Amino acid sequence: MSLKKPIHRIAIVGTGTIGSSWAAQYLACGFDVVATNPSPNAESKLRGYIDSVWESLIAMGLSANASRERLTFTSNMKGALSEADFVQENGPERPDFKIKLFAEMDDATPSDSIIASSSSGITMSVIQSNCKRPERCVIGHPFNPPHMIPLVEVVGGNKTSPEAIQQAIVFYASIGKKPIYLRKEFPGHAANRLRAALYREVLYLIEQGILSVEDADDAVSWGPGLRWGLMGPNMLWHIGGGEGGIQQFMEKFMDPLVTLMKNLGNPEVTTELRQAIIGGVMQEAGNRSVKQLAQEENEMLLQLINLRAKGAAESTSVKKDDQTT
Repeated sequence: MSLKKPIHRIAIVGTGTIGSSWAAQYLACGFDVVATNPSPNAESKLRGYIDSVWESLIAMGLSANASRERLTFTSNMKGALSEADFVQENGPERPDFKIKLFAEMDDATPSDSIIASSSSGITMSVIQSNCKRPERCVIGHPFNPPHMIPLVEVVGGNKTSPEAIQQAIVFYASIGKKPIYLRKEFPGHAANRLRAALYREVLYLIEQGILSVEDADDAVSWGPGLRWGLMGPNMLWHIGGGEGGIQQFMEKFMDPLVTLMKNLGNPEVTTELRQAIIGGVMQEAGNRSVKQLAQEENEMLLQLINLRAKGAAESTSVKKDDQTT
C-alpha cells in the first residue's frame, strides 16, 4: 500500500484549542478542511476561533488558495473521514479513548491515507493497538498554538511503517512546519521533557528561596531564552566554545557543566509551593488577563517567526552562493 498520494482534503477530528488551531493552519495553506466534533456548539466555536486568528495567519503569509470558506463541519465522523487524504486527530488524552477512536477512524478513512495524532504523551504503539491498518498511524505532536509554532514531533509505533513516518515528515515540512523525527517512542515525547527539565529547576530555585517567581521567569526569558529562540543549545555551545567551537567547549567547559548538573535539584511540590507560584504569577501578570497575555505573546511570536524565516532564507542564499563559487 502506497501512502504517497497528493493531499488535498484534511480531516480534523476534535476541535478543541489544538484541533481548531490545526484547522486554521490547514485552511491558511489552501487545503479543503472537514472538521468533526460531537459537542454542542462545536462548529460555532471552531469558526469563531479561526476568525480570531486569521489576521495573524495573513501576517505570516497565506497560500494562494487559502480561504475560510474551504472549511466544512459535520458531527458525523465517518462522513468526515470517508474522503480524507490526511487526518489530524485531537481527542482527549486518555489511552482507552484514543485506542477506540483510532480503531473507528482506521475503519472510516481510505486505506492509503495517513492518520496522525496530536497526542502529547500517549505512545502510538498503544493508540494503534486495535487498528486493522496500524502501519499508516503516526504521532504528529504540535506545540500550542499549532498555527504559529512550527515544531511538530513525528514518531511511529511498533506497527507503523517507515514510509508513513517519512511521508508525514515530508507533508509537515511542505506546509512550513519544522518536523523532527523521534527515533524511539518515549513517554512525553521529547520537547515536553525538555520543558519539564527546565521547569523542575525553576521550581527548585523558587522552593529554596533563591529566586522569586518573576525573577525566575526573567532569568529564562531575558537570558538563555532569547538565544534559544534563535538556535538550539548544542549550536549555542558551539558558539560558546570560541574559535575552537564545540570541540573546545567539550575540552574546557563540559566538566564544570557536568558538575553543575549533578547539583540540580528535585523540588518537593507542596501545597505551599503551588500557592507561592500562583501568587507570584498573578502578581507578575498584574491587570493583564490571560487573553491579553496570549495576544502579547502571539504578536511577539509573529515577529520572531518572521525574523527567523528571513534569516533562514538569507542563510540558504549564502550556502547556494558558496556552492557555486
